[in-house]
Amino acid sequence: MTGILDRLARGEVVVGDGAWGTQLMERGLPPGQPPEVVNLERVDILEEIAALYLDAGADLITTNTFGGSPIKLESCGLGGQHDAINRRAVEAARRGARGRALVSASMGPSGSLLRPYGMVEAADMAASFERQAAVLVEAGADVICVETMTDLTEATLAVQAVRRVSARIPVIATMTFERTRRGFFTVMGASVAAAAAGLEAAGANLVGANCGCGFEMMVEIARAFRQQTQLPIAVQANAGLPVIEAGGARYPETPETVAACVPALIDAGAQLIGGCCGTTPAHIRAIRAAIDARAARSRG
Repeated sequence: MTGILDRLARGEVVVGDGAWGTQLMERGLPPGQPPEVVNLERVDILEEIAALYLDAGADLITTNTFGGSPIKLESCGLGGQHDAINRRAVEAARRGARGRALVSASMGPSGSLLRPYGMVEAADMAASFERQAAVLVEAGADVICVETMTDLTEATLAVQAVRRVSARIPVIATMTFERTRRGFFTVMGASVAAAAAGLEAAGANLVGANCGCGFEMMVEIARAFRQQTQLPIAVQANAGLPVIEAGGARYPETPETVAACVPALIDAGAQLIGGCCGTTPAHIRAIRAAIDARAARSRG
């Protein structure tokens, strides 16, 4: 299968998959339970979700390893099972992808703060990310995705850790931004300009944003990234901001409203478009159709 960097170099827009947490909860994951426990008990569920996103048109299938760093797993009581959790997730994603999509191994925040704001030393956090990355790469991930970061130092430590494990594996690095009166910033104060420069210097091949907002606002964030970098831009937005109702959280953006934002995202410079919280296989199918329709018009 053609690698993601070659496809991006040809000018393709690739499709990511959507949310995993909600899919796992629909299949019985109890509230408050770390999603990674499924990797130990029900890998068939991981394969099922991967296959749904594959059939919806995703080019990348995410592993269920967002909280798979040793530091994060230790806080959940799963520290001793780190290797199995990460390895089984990659293997399940590969089976679900059926050789028709690339496996994108997720590396999320550690859940702990670095000194001086918290108690974790930078060297310890770097070692934790490196250990996770080593298992993900050895298990056969095609891409590493460092995602949902708010602390630029933590994000760069994660990217650098991947690069120490492999100089060649493609790395996507995305952070989560909020709109402020001064522009888009993470809750830890990182601007788009600082994120673009820092992530690229750390060794990322794609940079961008995920989570925190819906697709319409993500268009603006993509434009802000394009002003700061020539790297391919990755975006994975929520299906809007959740509305809390009696039955739980409802995400307001439908597959149709998400698909309507795809042309503007591409015009803004996005070359990887997927979904985050609240998105489903139906959202990914709509994104795939919108991208394919635009490509067909360009050829015609």
